[in-house]
Amino acid sequence: MSRFLICGLLLAISCLVYGEDKHDHPLPAAPKHAQFEKLKGLAGTWLMTDKDGKPTEEVASVIKVTAGGSAVQETLFPGQPHEMILMYTVEGSDLVLTHYCVLGNQPRMKADPKSPNNQIKFEFAGGPNLDPKKDHHMHGATLTFIDDKHVQVEGEGWENGKPSPESCGIMKLVRKQ
Repeated sequence: MSRFLICGLLLAISCLVYGEDKHDHPLPAAPKHAQFEKLKGLAGTWLMTDKDGKPTEEVASVIKVTAGGSAVQETLFPGQPHEMILMYTVEGSDLVLTHYCVLGNQPRMKADPKSPNNQIKFEFAGGPNLDPKKDHHMHGATLTFIDDKHVQVEGEGWENGKPSPESCGIMKLVRKQ
């Protein structure tokens, strides 16, 4: 019992000491990467469009820059049973996407540095909790920047080692005003 009391006291003291730190120390600079900077520009709420390209009330994506500018977090279908998280980070010279899927796997993809200027094409690069030769998973994605208020996301799902046309698809999104 006394060990728990001592541990609790030490934890409380460390929290107090840390709480007094006003974060006056400089944070490291966020990585600079042209494609990553484009993703940062997507911060905000994105709505699905109807068949005529007009915004609906359905929130498809909420994007925020986090971790001192070193990560971009995207929440797909927030608050829905099929909510998922995508994390975009820079690793060395690569822009990497990790997709935390409702299927319980986490495919990783790397951006093709030769993507056209108005696109970022992500290609499968492995990931835990999946066997790409048999498991259903997201295998690729292409973000197309139409303009500041419109993007298109084309996902590529795979199952049994080959493309699965029934999964993923194309989402046309409009920035919420």
